[in-house]
Amino acid sequence: MKAMHKQIAAILATAGFAAAPFAHADQVTIGASLLTQQHPFYVALADAMKQEAQKDNAKLDISIANQDLSKQIADVQDFVTRKVNVIVLSPVDSKGVKAAVTIAEKAGIPVITVDIGAQGVEVASHIATDNYAGGQMAGQLMCKVLGGKGKVGVIDYPTVQSVIDRVNGFKQALGACPGVQVVAVQPGITRAEALTTAQNMLQAHPDLDGIFGFGDDAAMAAAVAGKSAGNHVKVIGFDGMPEARAAVDKNPNFVGVIRQYPEKMGAIAVDTAVKVAEKQPVPKEIPVTPGVYLHEASK
Repeated sequence: MKAMHKQIAAILATAGFAAAPFAHADQVTIGASLLTQQHPFYVALADAMKQEAQKDNAKLDISIANQDLSKQIADVQDFVTRKVNVIVLSPVDSKGVKAAVTIAEKAGIPVITVDIGAQGVEVASHIATDNYAGGQMAGQLMCKVLGGKGKVGVIDYPTVQSVIDRVNGFKQALGACPGVQVVAVQPGITRAEALTTAQNMLQAHPDLDGIFGFGDDAAMAAAVAGKSAGNHVKVIGFDGMPEARAAVDKNPNFVGVIRQYPEKMGAIAVDTAVKVAEKQPVPKEIPVTPGVYLHEASK
């Protein structure tokens, strides 16, 4: 279908008509409920989705759940009422989002998840960073920068499947580094909460050598807490948005961040949604390989 539209657009352009988007009755409509717009990752994700929707001549409507499961369920109900073709979700709660997916399924509308997976329910496709592999990278880096021994803490977001995978990958990698022990795993979702969590960890474990933050905000908060505690704590983060990469460049104790690519994920999510709407086969899982951004001293 998409190829046919491009052919028609090319014919019109040859005939001297303006290359405006080709309007048609069966244009794919996508409703997307995203976790937040208070984090640069999701800003980049949303921007990429909008750009790709324009390229695909799809109609995209984005709602922001603001980390509120009730709001996300209401978003989905609204999309169902408006009879969109496909729904894209970045779940607020991996288990709780089952209710939203079920609502869509009963209406015959397929669901795709992006960045964060859904538990206990099947979706058409899931596009995300390979978070387990990213967690393993973080664990391997922590082992390296601590010289194979020390105590570490983890700042967690335990209701989100992507973070669960990161933390599990981190612990698995440290299994091959027995001299490094995880002595604390505590939640710290916002930057302010993560700062309190890091301070509490350092108070309870003054000999703490490292902290793994599940995301940029958690890691940057841990770096601040570490500096206040004497700058001996090695910090590793996850996401790798520009602010965090700049912080890594400036602070040798913020040794690195596992880097995600939200622009790529957003584009893939929209392309996959269009394929699903057009009844084309798509993979159940589309992993995006993360990278590692390091401070010069850690390379």
